[in-house]
Amino acid sequence: MNIRSLTRGDGVVIGAAVLLFIASFLDFYSAAGYSGAPNAWENLGEGLGLYMGGVVGAALIVISRCLPQPRKVAGLELGAVGTAFTILVAWILLWFLLGVPTGLDAGSGLILGFLAALVLAGAAIATPLVPALQAALVPAPKPAAPQPYGAQPQGAYGYPGAQQPPYGVQPQQGQPFGAQPQAPAADFSPFWFAVPVPRPLYAEDGSPTPVAELAPGTWYLAVEQRGPGLVAQTQDGRRGVLQDTTGIQRG
Repeated sequence: MNIRSLTRGDGVVIGAAVLLFIASFLDFYSAAGYSGAPNAWENLGEGLGLYMGGVVGAALIVISRCLPQPRKVAGLELGAVGTAFTILVAWILLWFLLGVPTGLDAGSGLILGFLAALVLAGAAIATPLVPALQAALVPAPKPAAPQPYGAQPQGAYGYPGAQQPPYGVQPQQGQPFGAQPQAPAADFSPFWFAVPVPRPLYAEDGSPTPVAELAPGTWYLAVEQRGPGLVAQTQDGRRGVLQDTTGIQRG
């Protein structure tokens, strides 16, 4: 699981889920002159089935974002199932709020729970649509500072300044006797980069099925220009074409 793949929208989802959980312990209904009003946990159908349903929905959304490949339940992606949970909880709490029994008032737990569920559902729906919510929740680390001339590079594979070349990339210092030199693409030099949001890496043969997903916060090596896209290499040596290069951070 890659926490750096979480977005700002996921952060709103997490915050709203925590608020919803807190609201479950507050008064569901209240009445003037009456103390000790019950909370949602006095009725497990409301505590487990309603409030915790929203928390579970938020967890499914966050887990689906952290996984390297989409997971499905009954043919549906975890994120879609979680979003459906949050919408249903907000809808049910709305009707609880509109249908307060005569002689009672909506308690702080019901009001706060509805607002938290509304924000939760709104963030789950809006994150794929609003660019501001798609920005990385945890910013990518800065590239390593350039080494002085003659100094040995420090670090490990996975970010600029790595000592060992990635698997499949030939060093440029020299060629064995009799070997044919590789002709580099005109005006292109390999460079390290990071993506602002998770983006798929497609096979070099043009297959529509992604071979990997690039996650924010991790450095990848661009080894070739392929039209408007880049041929990138992951830490485990897989190569593919990054078709969407907008907003990438060069190392």
